[in-house]
Amino acid sequence: MKNICMAVAIVAASLTACNSDTKTSVTSRTVEQGNMMDSGMHHMNEDSTNAEGMMNNASLNTVMNGYFQVKNALANDDAKAAASAGNKVAMAITNVDATGFNAEEKKMYEEVKADIKEHAEHIGSNGDKIAHQREHFELLSKDMYDMVKVSGTGKTMYYTHCPMYNNNKGANWLSEVIEIRNPYLGKKMPDCGTIKEELK
Repeated sequence: MKNICMAVAIVAASLTACNSDTKTSVTSRTVEQGNMMDSGMHHMNEDSTNAEGMMNNASLNTVMNGYFQVKNALANDDAKAAASAGNKVAMAITNVDATGFNAEEKKMYEEVKADIKEHAEHIGSNGDKIAHQREHFELLSKDMYDMVKVSGTGKTMYYTHCPMYNNNKGANWLSEVIEIRNPYLGKKMPDCGTIKEELK
């Protein structure tokens, strides 16, 4: 009888220990799962913040693409195409959603927005005066460079210098390609220029 009682006691103790281990194991898994969920939510929040910033920077893409269209049109001596692209830039710069910009980005955007619009409008309204367009493109390029330096580019760009424009005073421009396509001298000297800076 004693042996039977001892056996029952041992089985009961084992079951209790197993249940205790199971509870501990379940509790551990629950805590781990909770931590993983918290970690996942943290990453989701980080991703959401990053996505918002990227979206706001991406809203500058329309402005940048219009700028590159102006640049390429001037490189091809096509004043009408430059005018059309200039009008796109003027419209796009006023439609940039700056709500997600940080303080520095917002400050720079506010500083250059009106100037970019003005120079783009001049390019847009002078489809028969390519020399005048190029004068404003030089100023537009300065503002675009300043903005890109603060906001980032989202892709590789090249800040390029033409030493011969404006009686050898020189001028700069941004390019989306590494090949030199000079917007100031056009087809006369299409490959005149050197890359001053690579922006990423």
